[in-house]
Order: sequence, then structure tokens, then C-alpha cells
Amino acid sequence: MTMLSNLAPIPELYVSYDSAQKLKVEAGELKSHDLTPRQICDLELLMNGGFSPLKGFLSEEDYNGVVEDMRLADGSLWPMPITLDVSEKFAEGLEIGEDIALRDQEGVILATMTVTDRWEPNKAREAEKVFGADDDAHPAVNYLHNQAGKIYLGGPVTGIQQPIHYDFRARRDTPNELRAYFRKLGWRRIVAFQTRNPLHRAHQELTFRAAKEAQANLLIHPVVGMTKPGDVDHFTRVRCYEAVLDKYPAATTSMSLLNLAMRMAGPREAVWHGLIRRNHGCTHFIVGRDHAGPGKNSAGEDFYGPYDAQDLFRKHQDEIGVEMVDFKHMVWVQERAQYEPMDEIEDKDNVTILNISGTELRRRLAEGLEIPEWFSFPEVVKELRRTKPPRSKQGFTVFFTGFSGSGKSTIANALMVKLMEMGGRPVTLLDGDIVRKNLSSELGFSKEHRDLNIRRIGYVASEITKNGGIAICAPIAPYATTRRAVREDVEAHGAFVEVHVATTIEECERRDRKGLYKLAREGKIKEFTGISDPYDVPENPELRVETEGTDVDNCAHQVLLKLENMGLIAG
Repeated sequence: MTMLSNLAPIPELYVSYDSAQKLKVEAGELKSHDLTPRQICDLELLMNGGFSPLKGFLSEEDYNGVVEDMRLADGSLWPMPITLDVSEKFAEGLEIGEDIALRDQEGVILATMTVTDRWEPNKAREAEKVFGADDDAHPAVNYLHNQAGKIYLGGPVTGIQQPIHYDFRARRDTPNELRAYFRKLGWRRIVAFQTRNPLHRAHQELTFRAAKEAQANLLIHPVVGMTKPGDVDHFTRVRCYEAVLDKYPAATTSMSLLNLAMRMAGPREAVWHGLIRRNHGCTHFIVGRDHAGPGKNSAGEDFYGPYDAQDLFRKHQDEIGVEMVDFKHMVWVQERAQYEPMDEIEDKDNVTILNISGTELRRRLAEGLEIPEWFSFPEVVKELRRTKPPRSKQGFTVFFTGFSGSGKSTIANALMVKLMEMGGRPVTLLDGDIVRKNLSSELGFSKEHRDLNIRRIGYVASEITKNGGIAICAPIAPYATTRRAVREDVEAHGAFVEVHVATTIEECERRDRKGLYKLAREGKIKEFTGISDPYDVPENPELRVETEGTDVDNCAHQVLLKLENMGLIAG
């Protein structure tokens, strides 16, 4: 009997155990690159064959082919640039042909790479072609421009050891482990379900139907690498998946975790997900409406059309080697007490159709409202409520920004006292001067140092928020990109309330309490915000307060009203 190609072992990039021990010692002498969390996800899937046919990080020629028309130089279909981005400084010190060690964040050597290519990519072009627009509202485009290194390195990778995961180890499988599992169970047709959200009843209904339609077994294959800022963390999600697994027939359903760093690239991402699932031994793949879409662009419209991903997948289906099962939009029909595909309901006008969007679900969780049993399983709701208590019990951050002397600290102090009077949660004020003394005493006032100072404030605020406290920050924070980064850090754990203290520069200079404006005008302070350095006015802060002709008490009260309105403090 011949082995089915989807179940035969696929090549990995790891060397044998003995060679790995030897290589580890030798690699200790090489220049080393500390991998970012995203690069670790990429490296893991390169080494275990999840990104087959790739043998390492893309060469410049492969990269150009992938960006321009989703093809490697040899013509194979591959839609996503898998590149090793590094700083200019690191790249400068390298010779072409040199081997470097790739280390995880603890310093463990995971692999070596031979640098065959080094180039400065056109990131605007990459954004345009891969993500459909050079728009920073897209999380991957924001990453590309504001976090990724300037230089790309390409070259083959030699795997020494897998990245270490301390969580859910029994649930993590390499492509070859899954293929062996399917062989052992005698599964031939396997439909994969990709998800980065908790599973609710509609998903269950949908996956049941997909498996039935394809006459296949079901692999629930959630992503636990990196998803989109603001998504439910993977620990909570996996607990939710485990809670619903027993609703599925054990003989025909399995679950495995995929350590993928998603790019939220819609249509291209769907094709990529298909190729990755083929490598994991699957024969079918469910592609949903707006598959892997990142939400709204800067103009407030969706980045991709609802069926763009399905169209692109269908076009390349034969080459991907995985059949698409298109995801029907499932809604609850009250009269029949069951889920049905929206476009197959004949008597739409005579029945009550119910549906809860992701946004609506988040709102209900945040406000502690009821989540009906037709929508989700009580076990899942219980897990979500453990992680996301109602907003009035969660931590949050109030972030004041404005010119020096605009009144930020004064209002922040008043707000702190008012919140302490209310009680219930610890309140911490992270004001410019306090922070400079305790967190950032060694920093100067260059752009780089001011940015670092704000990132430190953001880090502390996010930790306070995560632990259920209230952080009040009052730095100048002139740059929009830095404020956005802090917002993302905090919003992983609770609400971020940006308050723009909109006092004009003229008024601040007139007040000049600390005499700083005078020094800036005399050129004694370089790069002074509003005089010799720009201030990016927040475009849509949660609140804007005017301090001219308004007393401090009233300004602080406006902030309190906003917090009450957002459900962060109980009225």
C-alpha cells in the first residue's frame, strides 16, 4: 500500500541530536542575533517543516518574487515574506557567507543561519503588495515601519533545537507529529479550522457542517503565536477550546496548537494558511468571511472585501493542494432553535434571526451583561469572564498628553485624589518628574531618550492595568507612534484613556512656570516640544480638555465623567 502524500513525513531543517550538541558548542563562537517573538514563531515553522518548501529566511530574489506575485524564484506558490529583519548596525558587521547564531530571548541557541543575502527592502512597496495598502492602521504595516529592523537578511537555516514552550505542551504538534497521528488513526481526509478567537456555538455548527460536507475528520487548529493587538490572550483561548472539545465526537475530531505569527493579511494570509495546513497533513481547509482581516483602515473601511480571501484561495486551490470549504455565515433562527447558514434561509421575513458580533460580545463581557446560551457555551463564557471581569472591576490607564505647562500634572493630581476618594482600586500617578527620578534618571532629552522614557511609563502602566490598578500618566508624549505603542501595551490588559490637554503653546509660554520656554527661546534647551521640536496633536483621543478659563477641578471632573461613561467607574 502506498503512503498517502499528505501523510508521508516531510523534510525538517533540524540536524541529528549528536550533530546538534556539537553545533551548539561551535555556534557559541558565532555572532548572534536575538530573535524577536515574531521571528521565533517564523523560525519554529521553518525548522519543523510548517513553512516547507522554505529552507530558511528568504533570499532577496525570493523576497521580490513573493512580494510582487506570490512566487518564489523557482516558481512555487508562496504568498508571505518570511524575512529576518535586523538593525543596520548588526547588518554592517556581517560578511556575506558568514554563519550567525539565532538565539531566543533567554539566549538559548535555536539555530544557525548562513547569511547569503543582505538588503534594504522597499517597505512601502511590501505593504502595498502584501497587505493591500501602505496604511499604518494595519497592525502588520505598523510593525513593518515602526518595529521591524531596516535591513533584511536571507539564507538557509540549520535547526539545533525547537523553541521551548512551557504551556500546553501536550497540545503542540509539529507537522510530522500530526501526520503520524493521522496515519495511526487511519484518517485520510482532514479538514482544518483556523481560529484566533474563542469557539462559540456558531463555530461549532460551522465546523460540524464543514466536516460532514467534506466527509472528513476535523482538526481544530488555533493560532497561539501572535495574533492581532487586542485579541483574547492564547491561555484563555486554549482553556475555552478545551472546555468545548468534549462537545465534539472524540473519534473524528482532534485539536492541535499552531505557533504562527499571523500577519492579518486577508487573502494572502488565507493562501498561506492553506499551505501551512497542507504541510500539517490536512486535505481541506475552512476559509471564512473576511478571513484573517485586521478590521478597519484609516478611512474607517474594511481592509479587504468579505469574500476576497475565498476568491484568491479558490484560484490557487489546486496548487495549494488543499481543498477549500467555504465558511457560511451562521445565524440563530429563534423559531427553529437552531443555527442555519444565512444565505440558505428561505423564509427570512417570517423568522427571527439572531446574531452577536465579536464587538457586541466584547461589549457584553466588558459591561457584565448576559450572554445568551444560544450564542455560546456556559463553560466558554465562564472562562472569558474569569479573564475579563466587567470594566468597572478592571484596571485601566489614563494618559494625559500636551505641551509643557499645559496643566497635565495639575489635572492628573486632582484626578488621582478624586479616584482615591472613591476607593476600590489602587491608584498610581506616573508623572513626568517622578518618573524621571525613579525610572529614567540616566536619560537625557534627545528624541530617542524621550521615546524610551514614554515606553517605560507605558510598560509600568500596562503592568498596573494588568493587575487591576489605575495608572495615571502625565508626560508630554509628543509623538503619535510612541503613544500608539503604549496604547497597544496597555490595551492588552484593560482600557486606555487618552486625554489631550489642549492648551495652546502661547498660553503655556505665557504661564512658563518652570522658565523652560524662556531657555528654549534662547536656544539653551535643544529640541523643545512646540518650539524647536514637533508635537503630533492626537487625532481622536478619548477626551480633549481645554484649560484656559476652566479651573482644574472642572477639568478633572470632565475626566471622571468620561470614565463613568466608558463604564470604568461605577456611577
